[in-house]
Amino acid sequence: MQVGISLNMLSQAGRVDASVLGEHMRLGDLAEPLGFDSLFALEHHFTGYAMSPAPLQMLAYYAGRTKRIMMGTGVIVLPWHDPIRVAEQIALLDIMSGGRCVFGFGRGAARIEYEGFRIPMEEARPRFKEALEIVQLGLTQSSFEYAGEFYQIPRTSIRPAPISHPERRFYGSANSPESAKLIASSGLGLLIVMHNEWPKAAHEVYDFHQAGIAAGHAPRPPIIVTNISCAESRAEADERAKTWLGKKWDSVDNHYQFSDGGLSSVKGYEAYSKIGRTYAKMADTSHRQKMTDTYVKIQIVGTPDDCIAQIDELRTLTGLDHLVCEFAFGGMPHEDGERNMRLFANQVLPVLKSDARFTAKPKIITSPAEVTKNDSVFMPA
Repeated sequence: MQVGISLNMLSQAGRVDASVLGEHMRLGDLAEPLGFDSLFALEHHFTGYAMSPAPLQMLAYYAGRTKRIMMGTGVIVLPWHDPIRVAEQIALLDIMSGGRCVFGFGRGAARIEYEGFRIPMEEARPRFKEALEIVQLGLTQSSFEYAGEFYQIPRTSIRPAPISHPERRFYGSANSPESAKLIASSGLGLLIVMHNEWPKAAHEVYDFHQAGIAAGHAPRPPIIVTNISCAESRAEADERAKTWLGKKWDSVDNHYQFSDGGLSSVKGYEAYSKIGRTYAKMADTSHRQKMTDTYVKIQIVGTPDDCIAQIDELRTLTGLDHLVCEFAFGGMPHEDGERNMRLFANQVLPVLKSDARFTAKPKIITSPAEVTKNDSVFMPA
């Protein structure tokens, strides 16, 4: 089982952006020495919600500072980019890193980002589909051409060509059934940012696998991204999680503006109407506390032994084989994030690397557990 870290540089009031960025990048420098297997970079723009506007550039930096760990994107938002440039950058990073990369893609859900890039949001899904096809062609064909609705590309080549097969390590993140089917039918694996009760996540994995199989693709274990609060006592771990995960709600709504319900009227984003209703209730203290408690319960929170048991359960339910951990979230002090990460690395990671529960090949989910009727929580990366 692979275990990585994700860097989410949330801006902090009264602090210089570069200072916050520097603290998170120091956590990135700890990933390889502490024994982690991967380092993931996000993509967000304009609000300080996650100050990582160029994930491939960020990963190129770490490719030159590491020898072993994989680098991953979580995710590249394809509709915002020229797909030829994305293919070129992936190929170059593949060479620079010696093939040590895994690539996640998504279509994004923030109106402010679509507006900033002057891309009509209702075009997100068809643009994503065309861009993904172009990137896959560019990395697998010595030359190619493409004629679509949004992109018309004369015969061209991606040079330098990649040295491995990065297209075999493509994953997609989806928050609607339609997008999940599109990603699965394109042959990608599933990348989940944990926002559901675990049995519901298991159903997401199962449905994704079924769509992929129907399109002729063999299912792959999912990558799951989650927040971690690991402490010597359950009380400390729980308090940290509730405090700092609770602070994420405002940063999410400030960026995505879910609470105004605007996404429900955007073509391709109708599935977000329920999310808007959830965020609209956040002004009510009791509802906010309830949602925070629910969100904490679906992350990995507790003592090292608790964390091991929870990861075992999550793996059994979903068949995951790559867990990506966020240790510094919600603007928590750097020292707390580093202490969280080091304790996990010292006491949890060795078990995940040696115990048969985690070293055996994961099972592909064929009969997911029953799910409850509870409301879902949506807290994106």
